[in-house]
Amino acid sequence: MKNIPFYIASRYLLAKKGSTAVTFITWLAVGAMTVAVAAMFVIISVFSGLEDLNKDLISNLHADLTLKSASGKTIKNFDQVGKVLSDNKEILNYSRIIEEKVYINFNGKGDIAYLRGVDSAYIKVNPINKDVFYGTYPSFKYSNEVLMENSLDNRLSIPVDSSNHYATVFMPKAGTGIINKEEDIYNKRDILVTGVFPGKDQLDNYIISPIELTEELLSLPKKSAYQIVIKLKNPENADAVKQSLLSSFGKSIEIKTKEEENAAFWKMINTEKMFIYLIFALVIFITTFNLAGAIIILQLDKKEQAKSLISLGFPLSHLRMTYFYTGILIVVSGVITGLMLGTALCYFQLYTEFFRANEVLPFPVKIVGKNYLIVALTASLFGFAISWFFSKISKEYITKS
Repeated sequence: MKNIPFYIASRYLLAKKGSTAVTFITWLAVGAMTVAVAAMFVIISVFSGLEDLNKDLISNLHADLTLKSASGKTIKNFDQVGKVLSDNKEILNYSRIIEEKVYINFNGKGDIAYLRGVDSAYIKVNPINKDVFYGTYPSFKYSNEVLMENSLDNRLSIPVDSSNHYATVFMPKAGTGIINKEEDIYNKRDILVTGVFPGKDQLDNYIISPIELTEELLSLPKKSAYQIVIKLKNPENADAVKQSLLSSFGKSIEIKTKEEENAAFWKMINTEKMFIYLIFALVIFITTFNLAGAIIILQLDKKEQAKSLISLGFPLSHLRMTYFYTGILIVVSGVITGLMLGTALCYFQLYTEFFRANEVLPFPVKIVGKNYLIVALTASLFGFAISWFFSKISKEYITKS
C-alpha cells in the first residue's frame, strides 16, 4: 500500500497545476537551500585544500621527531644519544642542529636573524635543498657558505654566490668582566650566500649554515647540538617511536613530534575552520526559514483540501506527515542539487585554477567524502527540524471557517 502522506506531498511539490504563489515559494526554498549547501561545500573543500597545502609547505621545515635537552641548551652525551638513535630500526636518518640569534651586516645595512647550524645529513631529514629557488645549497666544503631566507636577503641586498661580496655575522659572547676591546663583545665571521629559499612564515629571517660555523661563533666543542631532528621510515609511527626513545633516555631528553612542534599553527587552522563551519551552518539555518514559509503558504493554500480530507476520515497525524514530507522533499532536493553544484564548482577550480589567492597561487580545493557527509547532515538537521515544527497544525485550524 502506498504511503499516502508521502504521495500527496510529492504531488504538492511536483504538480504543474496549482497556486502560482505556492509554486514560487516552494522552488524559492529549494533554490535557497541549493545555494547555501553549495557555498558551504565549496568553502569546506577549500579549507581541506588549504590544510593539505599547509602540510606540504611545512613538510620540509620540520622533522618527524625533534630531540632537545630537558635541562640547558646543549644535549649532553651526544655519542651515547647518537648510538641509541643509530640502533633504532624505525629511524631512517638524524641530524644535529645548533640555532641562535645573530646580527648580520652587509654594506652598512644590518638586521637580526636566526642562524641555524646543521650538519651534512640535515637534507636527509628536512630536504630544504628542494626549496632553493636561486643559487645552490651549501656544499659544506667551507663552514662560511650559507643558505639565506629570501626576504632577509632582499632587505640586505646581498649578492648570491658572489665571491667578492661577503656579509658579516656577529654572535654576542657570554661571560663577565670588563670589556677592553671589540673581541670581548662578540665573535664575528664573514659569510658567503650561496642560495636563497622561501621562509614560508616558518623560517622567516633564517640563515642555514654548516654546524661548524655555529660551533665556532658560540665557542662550543665538536659534536655539540641544541637539537637532534629525526626522519622516520614510517612517520605514522612517530608517537610509538617517541615513547620508545623516552624510555631509553629518561627525563634528560625532551621529544616532540611534528604535530606538537606546530601545535599553535594547527590550532589556529582548526579554529578558523570551525568558525567558518559555524558561520555557514548559521547561513543554512537562516535559509531554512524559506522552508518554513513554504510550508505555511502550502497550509493556507490547501486548507479547503485539508478540510475535505479530514471530513472523509483522513487522520490528522497523516495530514501533519504530509506537510512534514513536503519539507523533507524540499530539503533533500536542495541538498542534492547543492552538493552537485558545489562539486561542479570545485572541479572547475581544480581544472582551471580560475580563482586565485594571488598571481601565482590558485585557491586550493580538495574533494573528500567527509565534506559531503558534514554538509548533508548539517542541512538535513536544520531542514528536518523546521519541517517537523511547522507541520504541527491543530484540528481546530483546519475545521474552523
